[in-house]
Amino acid sequence: MNSKLLSALAAVALLAACADKQEGAQTGAGAATSGPVPGSQEDLVANVGDRVFFDFDRSNLKDDARATLDRQAGWLGKYPQVNAQVAGNCDDRGTEEYNLALGQRRANAARDYLVARGVAGTRITTISFGKDRPTALGDNEQAWAQNRNAITSVR
Repeated sequence: MNSKLLSALAAVALLAACADKQEGAQTGAGAATSGPVPGSQEDLVANVGDRVFFDFDRSNLKDDARATLDRQAGWLGKYPQVNAQVAGNCDDRGTEEYNLALGQRRANAARDYLVARGVAGTRITTISFGKDRPTALGDNEQAWAQNRNAITSVR
């Protein structure tokens, strides 16, 4: 009976010690900071913005798109080791061929703007997904507006 009691007490003591070590690791001086890792995709999204939006059947940059791309250029300047891909997207109206070409024009417009702001062109690739990768589902203006974009991602 005593050995069972001692075993149970030893198990409780062991669990308590493990809990103390985990708590100490989370609150000690070596605790990780919260937030995204600097230079990561999560950092780009949280602190700069990863996408710009376009009007229907257009690939020209609007003022709000330029503002986002200015922030992206600054962010890319801060992290010169980071390469990026700009993906052009369209809503689901139009033919596949037309939307692939429009998506490429959108990606190129964003890339060209970043390059004009000092980002080396060799750091940025482009791709068009046309209407194949919608970010919003639905057949209404709200969904279509979200899908007419160029998205910058860390590579």
